[in-house]
Amino acid sequence: MKRYELIAPCHFGLEAVLKREITDLGYDVTKVEDGRLTFLGDEEGICRSNIYLRSAERILIKVGSFHAETYEELFQGTKTLPWEEFVPVNGKFWVTKAASVKSKLFSPSDIQSIMKKAMVERMKETYRVEWFAEDGDIFPVRVFLMKDEVTVALDTTGESLHKRGYRKLTAKAPIAENLAAALIMLTPWKQDRILVDPFCGSGTFPIEAAMMAANMAPGMKRNFTAENWKHLIDPKEWDYARQEANDMLDLNCQTAIQGYDIDEKMVGIARENARLAGVDGLIHFQTRGVDQLSHSKKYGFIITNPPYGERIEEKKNLPELYRMIGERYKALDSWSMYLITAYEQAESALGLKAAKNRKIYNGMMKTYFYQFPGPKPPKAK
Repeated sequence: MKRYELIAPCHFGLEAVLKREITDLGYDVTKVEDGRLTFLGDEEGICRSNIYLRSAERILIKVGSFHAETYEELFQGTKTLPWEEFVPVNGKFWVTKAASVKSKLFSPSDIQSIMKKAMVERMKETYRVEWFAEDGDIFPVRVFLMKDEVTVALDTTGESLHKRGYRKLTAKAPIAENLAAALIMLTPWKQDRILVDPFCGSGTFPIEAAMMAANMAPGMKRNFTAENWKHLIDPKEWDYARQEANDMLDLNCQTAIQGYDIDEKMVGIARENARLAGVDGLIHFQTRGVDQLSHSKKYGFIITNPPYGERIEEKKNLPELYRMIGERYKALDSWSMYLITAYEQAESALGLKAAKNRKIYNGMMKTYFYQFPGPKPPKAK
């Protein structure tokens, strides 16, 4: 099988989580950059990484890279890339996204237009045609410019990997599925420990935790753009990867995952999303405010995304809300708490000093992942 350089973008600040995931899948990471990793993989690797990776945004095949400070250099560099190795004569190809950081070329629309023209010129010479119908399978291209170094890649995924397919209904400010999964993986939580999200909203944290507990591959129920690229990837590879994922699934696992929300409607939405995900039997949802947060057992985990005042009128309520979170957490014996928020005064309002505070970008929003690890339970004799 041919080996490719594969690129996996992720949320800024979560590169270490994704690196561990890729390594655990059995692939060699060759480069780690802010917000993306490069690793080596074949046809099977493209299928398995799309289906199994929880914290990645998408999987790209690197077509090539070059230096460009002018649009002429961008045109010529793009034209030298072996597009015919990837895109058939009837393929629909375009630059779906261009991102530029600290580079002389920074207009996304101009970059997209110049590169499309260069791709057409290359394909004209290769296929000896003057016009392309582009009525076949789609081949979306993504390009990154960093300090005038251009990296060009084909998107094998399509809709972002955070779209697992289960979240048909959402809360007002939902946390992305891949971000929620990555944050859980940053904690020492395991399926035999209690997990409570007192602000569960549409259920993302409990659902992602339940999927991990059941060893459910996040992409096993959705489709990918590259499934139609039969000249590059044997369809059997997708079948093998999905069958492997199905064989590993264990919906009979024992868990203690709970999601609370003060809004009864949101609890109903969370239950429906869990049902669509196939993990509703592993989660207990309940209408309950954070002021009622309590538990008789020790060594549990709170993992949550509380409100942080997206609207001006909500901001005045934040100190009291976070004071209540801190108060209820302190009343829990030997518990750990992990909390993501954009609220700058969170520690002060909680009345707690985090052991760790990790800066993570949720899209363009700067957030903080506050970590309050509790004691470890004694080892079973």
